[in-house]
Amino acid sequence: MSVSRLELEGSTRKSLPHSSRIDWHDHSRHQLIYPSRGVLEVSTGAGTWVVPPHRAVWIPATVAHSHRAHGPTEMRTLLFEPEVNPLRLDEPTVLAVTPLMREVIVALTDDAGLTDPQRRNLQAVALDQLCRVESLALRLPSPADPRLRDLTGILTDDPADRRTLAELGRAVGASERTLSRLFREQTGMTFPQWRAQLRLHHSLTLLATGASVTEVATASGFRSPSAFIEVFRHAFGVTPGRYAGG
Repeated sequence: MSVSRLELEGSTRKSLPHSSRIDWHDHSRHQLIYPSRGVLEVSTGAGTWVVPPHRAVWIPATVAHSHRAHGPTEMRTLLFEPEVNPLRLDEPTVLAVTPLMREVIVALTDDAGLTDPQRRNLQAVALDQLCRVESLALRLPSPADPRLRDLTGILTDDPADRRTLAELGRAVGASERTLSRLFREQTGMTFPQWRAQLRLHHSLTLLATGASVTEVATASGFRSPSAFIEVFRHAFGVTPGRYAGG
């Protein structure tokens, strides 16, 4: 089959209320999911990806995953045949979405009176744009070691927990040195890097609910709103205030 073909059968636009979940499932086709509103959290056995507005997530065929909406979320989905994988991605990946790509996804998922030639033209633009997009480091890896899972569970329940790795180690029955090694081996991150990513993920989900910058900074474990703003700007290129305002 030609890679220029985009299979759109079953493409959808779905409104998800805040905190709603779509349970574990998989698909025979690749998916490109774009939340035109809200924040979408995508989980697999390997980790969690947070998909904020103006981003999309590529989910490869047959990968089991679940969704959770943060804030009222509008989820738009395009389906690609298994042979169509322009970026050669084999795990969920968050992608930057250009303004043109956003408009194409909206047009294809709304399907408001498109003729067949118009639809084919938009499909060609979608594939062209997909070949050009940038992948973003928004994954939060899930470790396999039970002690590390207990530790990451503690922090996921309360990202504002300020205990050191040594203090958390006493809570899960492992030394700081062991946990530090396991973080590098099983997540590809150091403990501070993993916790920083967790806090950024949490901040995105809270901003989607309309929480203030100060509230988000406190609940996500940042030492001050100014520290949060600086970290957020470095990660996403805008301040959280501008980001939340769209």
